[in-house]
Amino acid sequence: MSVDKIDEALSDAAQDGFLSCAAAFEVAAAWDVSPEVVGEYADRLGLHLNQCQLGLFGYPPHKKIVSPLERVDAELAAAIQEGLDDGCLPCRTAWAIADRLKIRRMQVSAACETMNVKIKPCQIGAF
Repeated sequence: MSVDKIDEALSDAAQDGFLSCAAAFEVAAAWDVSPEVVGEYADRLGLHLNQCQLGLFGYPPHKKIVSPLERVDAELAAAIQEGLDDGCLPCRTAWAIADRLKIRRMQVSAACETMNVKIKPCQIGAF
């Protein structure tokens, strides 16, 4: 792993000092490093993370775009409850639930909003 190459990839992926969640994951995959490592590199470069794929941060002017669901499907609610770690749902687990249930990631975070479940920690270290 070349620090300079990852720095260059992040600088190329960033726009106006911001690195989107999706771009962070693309760089992680391209360089075979964890998203958390990419987050550390982004911090070192002074890049701000935005456009969370769960809709939780990085969407001006209101920061988050996810809204609570009117009703949470029982299967989704059970998956969230099963995935809790110290009362919170890890971002990685939220993604896994979405993949397993074949739903959008933001549907999982919207269900969490309804259920008053915090999603953390972030896979790239934003929260």
